[in-house]
Amino acid sequence: MLANADGAVVPAMPHPSAPAAAPAPVAGDRVPTAQKIGFGLGSFLDMWGHWLYQSLAFHVFNVFLGVAPGLISTVIFLKIAVDAVSDALFGWMSDNTRTRWGRRRPYILVGGVLAGIGLPLMFAVGRGWSDSEYFVFMLVSTCLYVPVMSCFNMPWNSLGAEMTPDYHERTRVMSVKNAIQKLPELAMFVAAQFTTLAFFNDASGKPDILLGAQVYTSILGAIMVVVSVAIFLLTRERYYAKVVAQAQQRVPFKDTLYRTLKNRPFRQMLGTMLAYNMATSMVGLLGYYATVYYVCGGNVVEATKWNSMMGMAGLICGLVGIVFAGWVARHWGKRNALLTVLVLGIVAFIGDWFFYNPQLPWLQLFASGGVAFVGAGFWTIYGSALADIIDHDELSSGQRREGSFAACQSWISKVGLALGNGASGWVLMFTGFDAKLPVQGEDALLLIRIFLSGIPICGLLVALYVVSRYFLTEQRMHEIRAELEARRGAV
Repeated sequence: MLANADGAVVPAMPHPSAPAAAPAPVAGDRVPTAQKIGFGLGSFLDMWGHWLYQSLAFHVFNVFLGVAPGLISTVIFLKIAVDAVSDALFGWMSDNTRTRWGRRRPYILVGGVLAGIGLPLMFAVGRGWSDSEYFVFMLVSTCLYVPVMSCFNMPWNSLGAEMTPDYHERTRVMSVKNAIQKLPELAMFVAAQFTTLAFFNDASGKPDILLGAQVYTSILGAIMVVVSVAIFLLTRERYYAKVVAQAQQRVPFKDTLYRTLKNRPFRQMLGTMLAYNMATSMVGLLGYYATVYYVCGGNVVEATKWNSMMGMAGLICGLVGIVFAGWVARHWGKRNALLTVLVLGIVAFIGDWFFYNPQLPWLQLFASGGVAFVGAGFWTIYGSALADIIDHDELSSGQRREGSFAACQSWISKVGLALGNGASGWVLMFTGFDAKLPVQGEDALLLIRIFLSGIPICGLLVALYVVSRYFLTEQRMHEIRAELEARRGAV
């Protein structure tokens, strides 16, 4: 048995039959399909605006332009650090905004349109620059782009936590969102191959990767602009009119971090996410290099083809992972669902040692598929659990502070990502990798493979321990909802 933050005693590992006492789902709790899709479309901007640059940066600036990997990872470190600060600002601003269109949707529209316009400008560099010139351009352009993405992302993440008060419908909302997210994820896997298309070859017949990246990001940026308008038109803010606009007082900026971190279940989820994020981000780069230099022997064009196929495998397995995690959460609760996917994650990273095989390159599909299965399940349940935590906070604070929680978790997440991504380039350099060599030494390839499997396993073991102490069960969430509705009415 565990005592929760409210002083109540709840079962540590509830029996599957425990939720039977909960009230039957209310029809009005269901989120219309159009709204679920509208919210899910935001993953196009989230994935491309936040992660496309990281996925292409080493491919363009290191492999093609020859910039030192340590400089690139330093830029990514500083970008994420600045991102964490701007997220806090926009999360706080959206919590306190009052307009006829709500407090989230105006930011989503403006930030999304600007993010789409700015994406191709991140690769608007010349050729033959020095490493220091590339470094300055990368640093300035990314730091200017960061606040634009925060303007979109914090209100969008906040919106996801206030679309329904129902425990299981929240998981369905996140399931639809993560299913839609597989499309922009696939576009990220295909990105490297797109940049090596023969259409972009230079006069000598070699791929002009920089030109390919500029064209590709221009196409994706245009899609982001259209998607931003669609999100604004399709989504609604359920809690705004009934809870926020009428009675909620202004949220102080200091509460964005300080008071939010006082919430115990939130700290538990943050610890789980931080361990997961840091461990996987430190080696995300190594998978690409293992494919290029270990499996494909330095053949970048061949490697990008495999990378695209791995993306397709990840899409399919990710969809299965969403369904699986949702099924476990419905039958045994969200904590047990997280525990399950983390254990499977350890198995998947052990498999990476065997699946990156030069003699059997198709085994890479299982490597990307396994990681995608785990990641999709993890983020589906994690997003659903955050909505429960905000209800838990409302019970004690009397305020709906989705923006504060989104900003705080983003701040902590990006500190972890900054550390992980900042270390990734140096981890690669520690292996002895040298981009100027067409074929890498055996010692470098061995260390790449060891780190690719070993580092994530250590992080997932830590995440398993932290999430095992999470105590917001389904039964407790039904009790919290009843108390909230008795106080301020249903939404």
